[in-house]
Amino acid sequence: MKFALGQRWISDTESDLGLGTVVAAEGRMVTVLFPASGETRLYAQAEAPLTRVRFNVGDEIRSADGAKLLISAIKEQHDILLYCGSNLDDGSYVELRETLLDHFISFNQPQDRLFAGQIDRFDWYTLRYQAWQHLHHQQQNPLQGLAGARVSLIPHQLHIANEVAQRHAPRVLLADEVGLGKTIEAGFILHQQLISGLASRVLIVVPDSLQHQWLVEMWRRFNLRFAIFDQERCEQALLDASNPFETEQLVLCSLSFISQNERWQQLAAQCQWDLLVVDEAHHLQWHEQTPSTEYQCVSALASASAGLILLTATPDQLGHESHFARLKLLDPARFHSYKAFLQEEQQYQHIAAIAAPLLHNDALTAAQATALTTALAETDISAELAVLCDTTAAADAQIQAKQQLLRQLLDRHGTGRILFRNSRANIKGFPKRIANMTPLALPEQYANALKVHFSLNPQLTLAEKVSAQLFPEQVLQQLDASSNWWQFDPRVDYLLQLLKTHKQDKFLLICASAQTAIALEEALRQREGIRAAVFHEGMSIIERDKAAAYFAQEDYSAQLLLCSEIGSEGRNFQFAHHLVLFDLPLNPDLLEQRIGRLDRIGQSEDIQLHLPYFANQPQQRLLDWYHQGLDALQHTCQTGRSVYEQFAEQLLPLLAQSDIEHSALTQLISASQALNLTLRQQLEQGRDRLLEMNSAGGAAAVQLAQQVAAQDNDTALPMLMFKAWDMLGINQEDRSDTSIILTPSEQMQGSYPWLGDEGVTITFDRATALAEEDIQLLSWDHPMVRGTLDILTTEPHGSTSVAILANKALPAGSYLLELNFIVEASAPAQLQLSRYLPATPLRVLLDKNGNNLAAKVSFDHLSKQLKPVGRQTGSKLAGALQTLLHPLLGKASNLAEAELATLVQQAKTKADTALSSQYQRLAALRQQNPSVRQDELDAVQHKQQQLAEYISKARVKLDAVRLIVVSHD
Repeated sequence: MKFALGQRWISDTESDLGLGTVVAAEGRMVTVLFPASGETRLYAQAEAPLTRVRFNVGDEIRSADGAKLLISAIKEQHDILLYCGSNLDDGSYVELRETLLDHFISFNQPQDRLFAGQIDRFDWYTLRYQAWQHLHHQQQNPLQGLAGARVSLIPHQLHIANEVAQRHAPRVLLADEVGLGKTIEAGFILHQQLISGLASRVLIVVPDSLQHQWLVEMWRRFNLRFAIFDQERCEQALLDASNPFETEQLVLCSLSFISQNERWQQLAAQCQWDLLVVDEAHHLQWHEQTPSTEYQCVSALASASAGLILLTATPDQLGHESHFARLKLLDPARFHSYKAFLQEEQQYQHIAAIAAPLLHNDALTAAQATALTTALAETDISAELAVLCDTTAAADAQIQAKQQLLRQLLDRHGTGRILFRNSRANIKGFPKRIANMTPLALPEQYANALKVHFSLNPQLTLAEKVSAQLFPEQVLQQLDASSNWWQFDPRVDYLLQLLKTHKQDKFLLICASAQTAIALEEALRQREGIRAAVFHEGMSIIERDKAAAYFAQEDYSAQLLLCSEIGSEGRNFQFAHHLVLFDLPLNPDLLEQRIGRLDRIGQSEDIQLHLPYFANQPQQRLLDWYHQGLDALQHTCQTGRSVYEQFAEQLLPLLAQSDIEHSALTQLISASQALNLTLRQQLEQGRDRLLEMNSAGGAAAVQLAQQVAAQDNDTALPMLMFKAWDMLGINQEDRSDTSIILTPSEQMQGSYPWLGDEGVTITFDRATALAEEDIQLLSWDHPMVRGTLDILTTEPHGSTSVAILANKALPAGSYLLELNFIVEASAPAQLQLSRYLPATPLRVLLDKNGNNLAAKVSFDHLSKQLKPVGRQTGSKLAGALQTLLHPLLGKASNLAEAELATLVQQAKTKADTALSSQYQRLAALRQQNPSVRQDELDAVQHKQQQLAEYISKARVKLDAVRLIVVSHD
């Protein structure tokens, strides 16, 4: 290297310093000032990591005073370059010494970086190329948004998500029975809409008790960080904005907060939301003349939201009118009259009856075929009927014909597009419930405490008397706070023996109060040293997280999790198979919620219910009523609440006193049993099997789950990420066979998504992520992976490379120029342009004569034959061939532009075909089913027009260039 004062150099290791100027060269040292950053560096001349900046004839440069110059000639005076050319502003002739170049000139274009000597490591170029290939594939991946959630792959959940999430501003009611995963389905829809760009602002409204559950579920399962808005948060946000709800994109609040505060309700309704989600929507009571405050609040919010998702496990719980009113929230124009809705429902039953034969394997009768032809009169179904009537037709062909006919019938089904309802009768895979009931004697201390309590409080209400009888330990605590009731309560001895008998099993215990759970933890710890965690409403979210994680992990974990009643509304613990009901709630719905923490789809074993109770006491009467009257222990009880409301006046007095006439209890159980059976029969008769079939998704849903599972098992993602972590300077330490701990190394530059100072544990294995919620499940949808692809494709790393090709079949000194162009187009995210024109890599491989060899020589095949060279050698080779490479760059650009025209036309055709088909189907469907909204049709047409415009504006850019020189050494 020869240095002279005034020369311009750039740092190979700190390119962000800008253009440097040699200010001193004495002895073996050189001093370089970087004016743009105000930094000065002192280097040894022989080993300085610097590259001389030399522009070429035809380049445009800028002077320090902002003037632009087109270079026509270059002179050299006293080792200083003099650029000669014309001023681009006025055309005058200019001579510019390199010393006066703009200090802020950067070399972002690959060709500029190559000729400036900014040569990247050989591996960087390969990694960048592979990242673009993966990004191109993922932008068109039909599984986008479905594979990234930390959930089991349940077909009906994936089907509903896939069906709804791709709609424009979806407005649907998710009404699956308890335990079938409505929250998961809603999270899927949110996740897919946010990732695809169809939505950006979301408001979730839930009951107070479910705020934390939703916050955790969205974060843990979908990596969606919602902000809880309450009185304090809104008042704080007002300091920064006139409308607090505009300070966050993803907002979560309680129904009571938003409905009981008119000011906040109005401000929330003034915002434009892409999606509104309302859980436990059966609480929204409605009568035509007197809609509830909660209903009116949600109605105002629904009017301000493009999309609406309502969730309820019991759509008819508050009556059929309220069910209609929720449909009215989804589409007021469609569901405008309750009377008309009742008449229309009769037609739904007719369609379901016609579809019934298609749901079975029986052959169609002539009458059934005629009914189908009449119902689908505007469509020619003769081909499908011919297959079904052909006894020699292949089974696959018959299944396909039935699915096609069912699809068309579903399109005519009134609520088929907006209501999804799966039942346990239709979805298989649930475990058995086994009730283990153990009678125990009531301790004398409790009997005395109850006598004293009732004598001191003669004015107790019936409900207070029942509570005292069912929870005597709470009565004793009220009378004597220092009493350790767990020292004599036989239920504690029973629990200790149960845990010691099943030392390898996990147990979940639910009781009525936090004080009981806390006392039990103390008893287990002091008496037997049993590891237990406590989970109750008095703990913070972080404390609950830690308790749940301590219970969930395999090693050094809690054998038992002690929950207060909030435990039946919080997390799902289906990895455990033992549930201890230390006491029983009076509400049948709460009992079902308790059992539902384990009895959920995905539970792998039968559930053992352990019920210790005080014999011949109110506890036993309530247990007998649940078990014999409702059959609520061993089976799901959807009718329990209705039966309770019918018989509460008879049940409560039997629970309020110690001694009763047993005949009264026997009669009550018998009457409850009869009513429960009648209600169950009515529910079964009222099941809409056609709607359930649509909600479950059938064979297509199973296939979708299989596709996601196959993507999980693909090694492409782990291979990319391992290589990226190595290149980006991220330490990897095996934590187990399926999990890895990532930590930043000293060599890591800048920040890396989702990697804090303490590191993060990741896995590519779904089962591992489901078992341990503190481990990140990496998929193509995960923010860390998406962020990594962004780094690899937008940062300059890998945009230049020089390599040696050792091939004696080619002349030594000959060369190839490999270029990777990217076809890109910009459009609003909601248009999903990448589905039709994704970021498309175009590879060009030119020999010295300009022949494109890309089709003949693959990237992988060529890369295997190449050898890397050092930065200085690469810089010298690029400099020596610079004048010869410029014409090849122009040739490559012309080839890429020609290919662009073909891709643009293909993308237009693809978009036009897909959206025209979608519009035609919706338009035809609207003639039969008014639940198809006109704004959906308008949105499809508008999207079609906009896409054509944006696709036309696509362009190509040079993303990376690799110089390959042939050598025989």
